[in-house]
Amino acid sequence: MDFKQNWIYALLLISVLLAAMALATSDFLYKSGTAAMGIIIILILNFKNNHASRDSWWIIGAFIFSIAGDWFLTNKNGDDLMFSQGIALFFLAHLGYLVYATINGKMNWRFTGILLVAFLTFFFILLYPAISDKTLMLATLIYLLVSCLSLGAAVGMTSDPLVKWSYVLGIFLILFSDTIISLSEFLGYRVLDDLILPTYYLAHISITFSLIKRAEIRG
Repeated sequence: MDFKQNWIYALLLISVLLAAMALATSDFLYKSGTAAMGIIIILILNFKNNHASRDSWWIIGAFIFSIAGDWFLTNKNGDDLMFSQGIALFFLAHLGYLVYATINGKMNWRFTGILLVAFLTFFFILLYPAISDKTLMLATLIYLLVSCLSLGAAVGMTSDPLVKWSYVLGIFLILFSDTIISLSEFLGYRVLDDLILPTYYLAHISITFSLIKRAEIRG
């Protein structure tokens, strides 16, 4: 694929504009925009490139589950079941991120171990006492575990540095956004709420950028 033309980056710019519209309007159509544009861009990369990467379908699946999970969280209106279902869909999204990263490297267990200790401590000291619904508590714990594993796998990738670290940044931003959500939802700590959506949208943009750069390098 010839990347001398910058049209693919123009599509990525549309993701940025959709994120800005989502922050300005809270319309779900715009809120799903960064993930949806990521899907479109990756599909174009696959069909334009003679050496289409099958592993990128895991990212497409992750973005699809992210859109679905976001819909459940957007429409939960205090319903714990809707919240749990949203977490379950985001769990599936993280599985996609995790599989993609392990295909392109291996788990960095030292980093992952440190991350798990930190987040399990956070969960059992702060979140566990605050969650009365057992199903929601279990869903939150499982989601926390897969989130840490997906970041650990991203850090263990063996790709080109720009490809790798833009992907790592994307997964980190998802984990960061989710951590703020847990503080807000379970502990009532809302000081950082304004960072939830910007970091979430930037995560999709960063992951998509990583796949663009990978396709560019592969040619």
